[in-house]
Amino acid sequence: MSFYSLSLRRTVILAATVSLLSVATSANAFADDDARRAILDLRAQIKQITEQSQQARLQLADQMEAMQHEVTTIRGEVEKLRWQQDMDKRATQDQSGANRPKVDNPQEQSAFDQPMGLFHSGKYKEAAAGFGVFLKNYPNSQLAAEAQFYQGSSFYASKNFKGAIQELQGLVHANPQDPRAADALLVVAASQIELNNMAAGKSSLQKIVKSYPQTPAAETAKSRLKLLQ
Repeated sequence: MSFYSLSLRRTVILAATVSLLSVATSANAFADDDARRAILDLRAQIKQITEQSQQARLQLADQMEAMQHEVTTIRGEVEKLRWQQDMDKRATQDQSGANRPKVDNPQEQSAFDQPMGLFHSGKYKEAAAGFGVFLKNYPNSQLAAEAQFYQGSSFYASKNFKGAIQELQGLVHANPQDPRAADALLVVAASQIELNNMAAGKSSLQKIVKSYPQTPAAETAKSRLKLLQ
């Protein structure tokens, strides 16, 4: 074989080898591109699934919060209705004279009876003001605790819940053994619930059960605590 033929053969073999290497490199490049695209697609899918999961959790949290708010509102309405029933029953008893307090001083008695009449007529703001005048004029009256109780109740009925809490907590603090103390705490609890302070409302009801266990108010407090669980 001539040198020329041998050289030509080597050139052909070399060219073929280079061609094969080029094809193999191109194939590898295509394979790498496919792998990259697959990885990018997978990452995009994972990101989309994660975002959807986060959105679903946020929506579920919003729904649970809305449901809790609705339950709280319903419990508050039930509490308000039960308190109103108690007040109606008490007002009927007071109007019949069964529990109406009396004093010997006619002027003092009249000063108390006037706002009581307003209370029974549903004029709660006027009644609260009237009891305030009575307490100012007769701070040491035997009717003072009673007037304080009905002033606080009038505040509650006219939606002055903070005023009701302040007045009735003052009554309980000053006269813890007063016959109206347990009932006063019921109104305090109802006011706290109206203000969405459930923890304070529960605490007031628990205090009734603990401090005044033999009173009708304690039984009412127990039933209301069950509603607030």
